[in-house]
Amino acid sequence: MNGADQIERTGGAGGRVEGTGDTGRELGGFLRARRGRVAPEHVGLAGGRRRRVRGLRREELAQLAGISVDYYVRLEQGRATQPSAEVLDALAGALGLDTAERRHLATLAAARRDPAPRAQAGPALRRILDALAPLPAFATNHRLDVVAWNRPGAALLGGMDEPGRRDGNNARYLFLDPAGRALQPEWEDRAAEVVGQLRVAAGRYPDDAELAALIAELSAHSPEFRRIWATGEVLMCTAGRKRLRHPEVGLLTLDFETLHVPAAPGETGLVVHVYSAEEGSPEAAALARLAAADRGPGPAATDRATGLAATGRATGPAARRPVASGAEDAPPTDVGGLDPQ
Repeated sequence: MNGADQIERTGGAGGRVEGTGDTGRELGGFLRARRGRVAPEHVGLAGGRRRRVRGLRREELAQLAGISVDYYVRLEQGRATQPSAEVLDALAGALGLDTAERRHLATLAAARRDPAPRAQAGPALRRILDALAPLPAFATNHRLDVVAWNRPGAALLGGMDEPGRRDGNNARYLFLDPAGRALQPEWEDRAAEVVGQLRVAAGRYPDDAELAALIAELSAHSPEFRRIWATGEVLMCTAGRKRLRHPEVGLLTLDFETLHVPAAPGETGLVVHVYSAEEGSPEAAALARLAAADRGPGPAATDRATGLAATGRATGPAARRPVASGAEDAPPTDVGGLDPQ
């Protein structure tokens, strides 16, 4: 039984998906997924077709990390808790984990059960988003609910300020709405980012029922989500360049930055996403056209406490959920009063 099959068996529309809820099982599942991605030849071990295990065997990883096989087996099975920093560092080195993956491993090993943050988009943040126009900007929480945006951001996202046009959660929109797929010419990369961010959030907030329900819903209705989730992918989207295929202005290649707005000490709060283009470029002209389009009064911003946008449409779990298609770490940049993550 492969990882995707196990997600389908244990998750479903109403159950928990492996990788959510139980931090001990999450740690074991993450380690299994990551050792399955390491080619033996890349770490000086013999490979070949006769191997019955994809990636590294348990005993091979234990040897590479310099720990006993028995202890590693107990760790992967969730019977050993709170491994030392030295053990985690050795495992991370043997698995070739990057900064985001090391941080996620440490979070799972600590077995903390932090309450999910209830960060809201206050008036100050809304003013900042409005002042960023004509640059498209929007804010998301750890569940990838879009909780606030400016007018260009609403247009870039595919009609956030038009009631009933799209789901208020970026993960649902990407995996379950054909329009979300059409917007992303590099869909596989964007899908990996979304899954990686949800996995980080699930590890940090294992008791978040809304997040667990979202992951179970996506697992039940999207085979592609199940496939990517089974890889144990951990990705943090901070800054770079993305391509979008917008229905009004065509193909765009835009730079983006992410800014972290803390909710409280130790909480992830909100993340502000800002898109831009080089001055004088075709993309800059396209963004100017989006910003100048008449889309109704003022910037729309939502409040997670009420789940209603300025337009009056519901967001998050209360939003309209389209039928599934085919149903089938450098820290962010600091800008004016926003703290880098």
